[in-house]
Amino acid sequence: MKEFTITANDAGQRLDRFLAKAVPLLPASLAQKYIRLKRVKVNGKGSQRDYRLQKGDVLNLYINDEFFDTPKAENAYLTVSTPKLNIVYEDENILLVDKRPGLAVHPHDGAEYGKTLIDHIQAYLYAKREWRPREEHSFTPALCNRIDRNTGGIVIAAKNAEALRIMNQKVADREIEKKYLAIVEGTPKPAEGKLQGYLFKDAKKNRVFVTKTPQPGSKTAVTLYKTLKSKNGLSLVECELITGRTHQIRAQFAAAGHPLLGDGKYGKLDKRFDQRGQALYSYKLRFCFETDAGILDYLNGKSFEVENVYFVETYFS
Repeated sequence: MKEFTITANDAGQRLDRFLAKAVPLLPASLAQKYIRLKRVKVNGKGSQRDYRLQKGDVLNLYINDEFFDTPKAENAYLTVSTPKLNIVYEDENILLVDKRPGLAVHPHDGAEYGKTLIDHIQAYLYAKREWRPREEHSFTPALCNRIDRNTGGIVIAAKNAEALRIMNQKVADREIEKKYLAIVEGTPKPAEGKLQGYLFKDAKKNRVFVTKTPQPGSKTAVTLYKTLKSKNGLSLVECELITGRTHQIRAQFAAAGHPLLGDGKYGKLDKRFDQRGQALYSYKLRFCFETDAGILDYLNGKSFEVENVYFVETYFS
């Protein structure tokens, strides 16, 4: 419990607005709930959210200490009152979540704290009491792979330190098979094949460039693809990443003359179609461990898939 005595500078404010400043990590919806439950008392009694505070009022706040911390990336999960996750799979060690396009995985590029995928995952585990941050000395639930903001698909989160260590190693060793669905402009020829080259990343422009020969700082990039359908000047392709480079699928298809639908960075937006953001989805994931996986060995050989990818129905129904 924390106690505040209202001074002349705080007098005249509504109770709920004072709480937003005094308890910066407490979500507004939770603040309203606490007021109703009388976990916020004014002069020893329950009050209303629109009560105007007066000089000398004594507030008793029966609110967990962590909500009083200064907002930062590490505690942004506290601002999420109702986690919103599309869970594909969950067990005691990992969580597979279908990330929607437009959602950032971490707070960066202007994304506000409390509005990213990792914030919602941490808030979900905190609410389930599977993660007790006040009792942890170093571990925080974390993502094992990332997906671009405007790309959707399956993201892996680790619930404990051992699962995080193992899964990160499996990702690095390419023992996790990831397949994407994409819509590209035109019809790839051949209908099935391999895109292979070198990618050079320009960090300032946040984009990559494809070359046929090695360049200083470039990395090899290999993508297997198969054309599934073609219609109205568009093709639905399934892609498998042999390497996992930044913007790999987007850059390689654009270089091949078939930019992804809706991809303004590597192609031109086609006004005939109302596609916002690149039509790209990491829809299928398979664990294919070739070495010991410790506590995660039970996942070996298992496959998980997003059944309904929004742009498939929109353009190929």
